[in-house]
Amino acid sequence: MTFQELVNKRQSNRAYLKKHVEKEKIIQCVEAAHVAPSACNSQPWKFIVVDNPELKSKVAQATSNRLLPLNHFTNQAPVLIVIINEGSNFTATLGNKIKNRNFSLIDIGIAAEHFCLQAEELGLGTCMVGWFKEKELKVLLNIPENKRPELIITIGYPDDEHRKKKRKSLEKIMTYNKY
Repeated sequence: MTFQELVNKRQSNRAYLKKHVEKEKIIQCVEAAHVAPSACNSQPWKFIVVDNPELKSKVAQATSNRLLPLNHFTNQAPVLIVIINEGSNFTATLGNKIKNRNFSLIDIGIAAEHFCLQAEELGLGTCMVGWFKEKELKVLLNIPENKRPELIITIGYPDDEHRKKKRKSLEKIMTYNKY
């Protein structure tokens, strides 16, 4: 598959088959994320693979609530990947302060997409989830107080059809040389 075919095929899957995801495939996805670029090579991420069914269920419950019907699909995914912000190295942290920008969040986004593209190539589906109860997640996964979970990625064999992407036209999102 060409790169263009891969990025067109990759989507946020919200339904999964009850099928085990091979450890080797998860490792391949983490390896793809591991080589993502980061500001000043700080590599500000740690990946927690949650595949224990009881713990996974509790983590999935931390992604939704009764008021907003979000993320109930997370319990279907056989594996959840929690990405922890480990913080930037000294140089990137200095850049954060000077530029008033959190480079580690950008870096984690790049690594997460590397993860998801690798998963897609392996026939797996993913969905990035940013809505979760952070304090609850920290307790469940024994995350140190000074670290922050930034993203959860569901991963499994998809049980939903590939959808045609609806995107704004290039004319609406791209200009040359000025806004």
